[in-house]
Amino acid sequence: MTAPGPPEPGDGFAAYTDAHIAAYPVEYIAGIDLYNAGEFHAAHDAWEERWMGEVGAQEKLFLQAMIQSAVAFHHLEIGRPGAARQMYQRAKEKFARLGKKVFMSLDLEDYQSQLDTALSWLLTVSDPRVLTQPDLSPPRIKLIPELSDYD
Repeated sequence: MTAPGPPEPGDGFAAYTDAHIAAYPVEYIAGIDLYNAGEFHAAHDAWEERWMGEVGAQEKLFLQAMIQSAVAFHHLEIGRPGAARQMYQRAKEKFARLGKKVFMSLDLEDYQSQLDTALSWLLTVSDPRVLTQPDLSPPRIKLIPELSDYD
């Protein structure tokens, strides 16, 4: 697996703006940084810290989907494709239940498309342990410029 890695100098990649930092919880922003650095378990920890607190129902569902998508990649890193598939499917289900195109400035259609590109191979057989893991690139999270409401 090829981790998305931190942005390279001059590559023009900025995951978020100062306006996002001011508008959104620190755990959300920290999780984005960790995820984009390929630190999937640490991203899970950051988002879970927020998820376990006093948050609205939609934010809780969104964070759980993000946590599960990060954990899917962590499971692949440690050689557990069956668990990765389970987390991928659960994340997809949570995003569908959320029913939003954008949440907390994340374009969910684009993010889910990137997830599908990286992980849909897990769904091609009944037991993903029989497959050889392809070289894959996890999504890179980049927030859209517009700030979005969240509960």
